[in-house]
Order: sequence, then structure tokens, then C-alpha cells
Amino acid sequence: QVQLVESGGGLVQAGGSLSLSCTASGFSFKMYSMGWFRQAPGKEREFVAGIGWSGGSTYYADSVKGRFTISRDNAENALYLQMNNLKTEDTAVYYCGADRYTVSVRETRPEYWGQGTQVTVYS
Repeated sequence: QVQLVESGGGLVQAGGSLSLSCTASGFSFKMYSMGWFRQAPGKEREFVAGIGWSGGSTYYADSVKGRFTISRDNAENALYLQMNNLKTEDTAVYYCGADRYTVSVRETRPEYWGQGTQVTVYS
């Protein structure tokens, strides 16, 4: 069965850092583009960051570029998001997702979704 399980969310002060992880199983992880997405209360789910099969190509929403770094470890079927200089606007439930096509990740419509992990940034 396909599973994507996020972890690492929590409470952090503005300006601080947090690292999220996503562990995948049940599909050929190394053949899938991966992404991080977030959804704040009352808002639509949005694309945050994406990464290609081997990790050679990365893509970021303008709102997080320069602050967040996406990476993957195909040997461990794992996806990561390092978040630095966090802002209150980053508060949301963060989801990982997987799709064989990069465009699907960038358009916030991956084939597979995780359950999400809460990130709360306070001032």
C-alpha cells in the first residue's frame, strides 16, 4: 500500500528553523518527483517546493525561495524540507506528495499525498 508519512512539525518562534521529513513506501520512490505543500486555515493548498527523481532539479515557491531547502534520499525513500528564517505566514499543515511528472507536483496535484504535519510559527 502506498504511504507517505510526514514528521517533524511543531511550534517554532519566528526567525527559527524546523526540519520536516517524509517517509515513503509502496511505490517506486526513485522514479517519482516529490514535493512539499502546505495549507493554512481558510486557504487553498499550495505548492511549496519540488524535487526531481535524482534530486538534481529543485523548485520553490517565491514565498519560500532562499529560506527553504528540499532534498531527498532515494536509498531511504525519504524526502526532507529544511525551513529556515520562518515567518508567521509559514504557519500551515505541511504535506508531502509524489507524482511521476514534475508538472503535477508544481501544480499541486500529485498522485499520492501524505497526511500532513502541523507547523506553527509564533512571533
